[in-house]
Amino acid sequence: MAALLPFPAFAQPPAPPEYRPEPALIDLRTTFSDGEYDPDTLVQMAFRKGFQIVIFNDHDRVAMEYGLPPFRNWLKYRKELNAINVAGADRYLRTIHGLRKNYPQAVLIPGTESTPFYYWTGSPFAGNLTANDAERRILTMGLETPEDYETLPVLHNSPVRFQLREVLPALAAFALCFLIGVFFVFQKGAWRATGTILALLGIGLFLNTLFTRPSPFDPYHGRQGAAPYQHFIDVIARKGGLTFWNYPETLSGVRKLGPIHVRTLPYPDMLLETKNYTGFAALYGENITITEPGNLWDVVLREYCGGFRERPPWGIATADFHKEGGAGQHLGDFQTVLWLREKTTQSVLEALKTGRMYACQGKYPEIPRLDEFSVAAADGGMATKAISGEELTLPRNPRIRIRLSGGWAAANQVQVRLIRSGSLIQTFVGTLPLDIDYLDVLETPGERVFYRMDMSGAGKIVSNPIFVKFAP
Repeated sequence: MAALLPFPAFAQPPAPPEYRPEPALIDLRTTFSDGEYDPDTLVQMAFRKGFQIVIFNDHDRVAMEYGLPPFRNWLKYRKELNAINVAGADRYLRTIHGLRKNYPQAVLIPGTESTPFYYWTGSPFAGNLTANDAERRILTMGLETPEDYETLPVLHNSPVRFQLREVLPALAAFALCFLIGVFFVFQKGAWRATGTILALLGIGLFLNTLFTRPSPFDPYHGRQGAAPYQHFIDVIARKGGLTFWNYPETLSGVRKLGPIHVRTLPYPDMLLETKNYTGFAALYGENITITEPGNLWDVVLREYCGGFRERPPWGIATADFHKEGGAGQHLGDFQTVLWLREKTTQSVLEALKTGRMYACQGKYPEIPRLDEFSVAAADGGMATKAISGEELTLPRNPRIRIRLSGGWAAANQVQVRLIRSGSLIQTFVGTLPLDIDYLDVLETPGERVFYRMDMSGAGKIVSNPIFVKFAP
């Protein structure tokens, strides 16, 4: 049963007393890559709009190379744009650390937008050379040392010290080949020709090995499936960072780019084919279908509930913000609201990691708010109440409470959908502010289910799931 109640409706607070909502801006570019504003200016812009949690996601490396075999690593043409590892990761981090001192009331978190892999098809001589999947993006957050950025396993990142140590035996062998070739060059007859070939081969292989990159993949052997992206996700996890698939249903990835073509088709299947990433962009500047009831997000969440995944993926809002008014959007149109005990870097990263948040979109400052989304026992006991990202155990009949406010003009109707384990179980229609109290008559002993909600109309909201396990 469901009830639409006048606002305010409940004596209980919208979340446990130790939590409070804090809006965050994610996926912002600066002059360290292709953004319009330097980090300081961007922080001041965020402050003026009331935001004190800013997550920078500049490009780590924007480069393409096409090399000639067998010496593709050094006999090549390379095109590179501005990015963190061009300006210097140490400078990038020093800038953000300096801003933390200048703005102690803020939480400023460095990160990247990364493209781990692409592959070539066609030929530069036929005029159909195409870079495939060059815009499959993953956001990282929480990387705090220059080495974290310099060793990211993305194509064309710079060689690093530990790699050189690993290839020293091969370098020694190729150097020996070169020296033997030089020796034979000074002999007579056929030995001289043989020596020339050995010397050239040795120096070529030496240089090719010397320029080995951090990624174990290269763009010359076709599609590699999910492997390059899973490797990237695993490396970031070992570094202690978070990963979010960005723009999985982008429609802007097919076009001509100078003398080559680029082709990146939507990639929502990566949510299924990879694992242990932190989450994905559930709201951004394009139409999204994977958050529809029963679609890919729910499939992955059901895999988690069934024990086939170690962790569920969480939804965030990503801005792709480069400048004010760019693509008709403004700073603050896309927000990820976190439930925090305290406003610190550690608590922000913990909320992102555990899904204690929701994504919202509007036209700043008219942004809808999810004041409460909780699941509790039917009697409303606070001891068994959970919010997004949490799990509780109940005997039967979960009680779901939703409170919404803000948004556009009060006359605009909103549609609120309540989803249980991928199935739409109830739709509510009304105007904001809106209170919903729903009792789900359900008893499935030993089973784990999840509840999530979304809202459309006066802006958009996508909540993260709450998990419920029914007692045996």
